[in-house]
Amino acid sequence: MTFDNIQIGEQIIENQKSKIKNRIGCQGWNYSDWITKAGGESIFYPRGTKTGEMLEIYSQIFDTIEVDSSFYAIPPSSTLENWLNKTPENFIFSLKMPQAITHERFLHSDSFEILEEFCERIRLLREKLGLVLIQTPPNLEASKTNAQNLRKFLAKLPKDIRFSIEFRNREWIVEWTFQELRKNQVSLCLVEGEWIPRDLMFQTIAKPTADFTYVRFMGERDLQHFDKVVRPQFSNLQMWKEELDKLQTTQNFIYFSNFYEGHAPASANSLKELFAQEIIQPDNLETQKSLF
Repeated sequence: MTFDNIQIGEQIIENQKSKIKNRIGCQGWNYSDWITKAGGESIFYPRGTKTGEMLEIYSQIFDTIEVDSSFYAIPPSSTLENWLNKTPENFIFSLKMPQAITHERFLHSDSFEILEEFCERIRLLREKLGLVLIQTPPNLEASKTNAQNLRKFLAKLPKDIRFSIEFRNREWIVEWTFQELRKNQVSLCLVEGEWIPRDLMFQTIAKPTADFTYVRFMGERDLQHFDKVVRPQFSNLQMWKEELDKLQTTQNFIYFSNFYEGHAPASANSLKELFAQEIIQPDNLETQKSLF
């Protein structure tokens, strides 16, 4: 990494330090089900919204997004520049690390070249780069070989970018893992999902490994449409809010899947309300559509 990149990285981290402790958003923005239908009740995007307008409109409502597409391929420079131009100054992108690293090479050293290319590319987001999520697969067992690979991989991560790791195998939730994460200032991703028991996940809150954290609300992948809440989880959200209040962190990045309740924007707004954050209802967007 060049000296210029080091300076850019330091600027990124400095600019990311804001008074907003809990940044709440959705996992993705490009959903046709979120567009209000002609003659129907407001859903999220104003009726008539085009695909190319979605990110710009989304960024007027939420100040952060989890990018799923980077899981499948390193985004081209033109895409990153487009994201920069379409979002306001305080907007933050968190990106999933490519599956070629996490799921195909299981964090082995032969993924380091891809890691370097990925990190070099996403630095183009500058101060709008939030965190990188290292989502590991359930079949990544906590074997001695995998543990050695994880140790080397964490040490290889550049220090000018913040990382959080999600384990989908409970074998990794042990003291050795916390020590390695803490040594490299990588946060453990907190997940409401099927892989790690909730009680065990809540216990990790008392063992911070960085001054930031990443939280993901998932859900059963049995829904076909994402235009409304079909399985309310308000009591679950209240429980999580109480636990998140215990976090001794500078900043938390929290993202909702459509599968959590059926409509991620509504879920995100519900948690924002619990944190007493201002929200914008979809009805307000209908009158502002001309602005976009």
